[in-house]
Amino acid sequence: MDKQALTLPNPAFSIPASSPQPPSSACGPAPRRLHSRDLLGQDRELEIEHAGQLYRLRLTQLGKLILTK
Repeated sequence: MDKQALTLPNPAFSIPASSPQPPSSACGPAPRRLHSRDLLGQDRELEIEHAGQLYRLRLTQLGKLILTK
């Protein structure tokens, strides 16, 4: 038991500190990345239609994003 474990908020789940990370190419191409300001512009809220459902993406006063149905 000489391996150190990285303790996460859930104590039932830990990862050895020396866990190897797979090369990024092993997971395929990186997902497309957008900046939130490119989506929201000057607004703090937008609606997203997906599979016939309407979702709302909102920027909170604390700068967090919330996606609700």
